[in-house]
Amino acid sequence: MAAPKELYFEKRGKLLVKNLQSRHFEAYYCANKEEALSKALELIPEGTSVGWGGALTVQQIGLADAVKKGNYHVFDRDSCKTPEEKTQIQQQIMFADTFLMGANALSLDGQMVSIDGTGNRVAALIYGPKSVIVVAGMNKVMDNLEQAYHRARTVAAPTNQQRFEGATPCTVTGVCGDCKSECSICNQIVITRNCRPAGRIKFILVGEELGL
Repeated sequence: MAAPKELYFEKRGKLLVKNLQSRHFEAYYCANKEEALSKALELIPEGTSVGWGGALTVQQIGLADAVKKGNYHVFDRDSCKTPEEKTQIQQQIMFADTFLMGANALSLDGQMVSIDGTGNRVAALIYGPKSVIVVAGMNKVMDNLEQAYHRARTVAAPTNQQRFEGATPCTVTGVCGDCKSECSICNQIVITRNCRPAGRIKFILVGEELGL
């Protein structure tokens, strides 16, 4: 018998899939990382170009390693040795066939809140790559848009900031200070509420706790 949390994630995930589809996204529910990896690779044609932003969830399910080992042209920003090289790769990703990313927060009615520092990730989400695949653990799913926004600002951003060097209040306290710091990673906040053209953005929801 499935554990209570597994059943909880599955039931919410299936509801969220329907709500995402009603907003013209493609959406799939996968019980675990292995199923999510298989589904993601189904959605990426061999021989095409692939890139990603700072997507911890994409790495956690093994997708970044899989495309690097597979028959794909990979824009790997993680392999860059200088900030200039990283910027160049991020600009090239805008022309990729597929962009991979995680989610800061989702609302159960099918909207996503994304928060970004330099804007490269939300830029690729909004326009550029032919296809966007969002991989999200069910721990990212909140009951409504207000809660999703709150999670992005007060959970995802302060937690992510611990990975980076920067003199922001949340680096020190772990609590959002609504700062205007030069090092802030909360400079662009995007709500994605519908998909146009239909099917360009694809969600893979994973019945596990993934990402930050």
